[in-house]
Amino acid sequence: MKITHLWHAERKRREARAAGYVVPEPARCVQCGICSFYCPIEIDVRRHAWEGIPVHESYCLTCGECVARCPRGALSLERTSLYQREG
Repeated sequence: MKITHLWHAERKRREARAAGYVVPEPARCVQCGICSFYCPIEIDVRRHAWEGIPVHESYCLTCGECVARCPRGALSLERTSLYQREG
């Protein structure tokens, strides 16, 4: 594997995080609260998952900690066109 391939993969990962938001799947959520516990800026991710509302607050870092820590896989990072320029 070439090192440029690793850099390309990391760049794509950073771009997805910068242009994305956390999307819950309410049917899979068991309200354990692990997602909210591991959020570094204390967003109530569990409430968003319960209500089925994406976490797209302006202060969400899209660090992916809530997504990585969810034991049921109820959260995912999805891209948004919110920050794309219209041209």
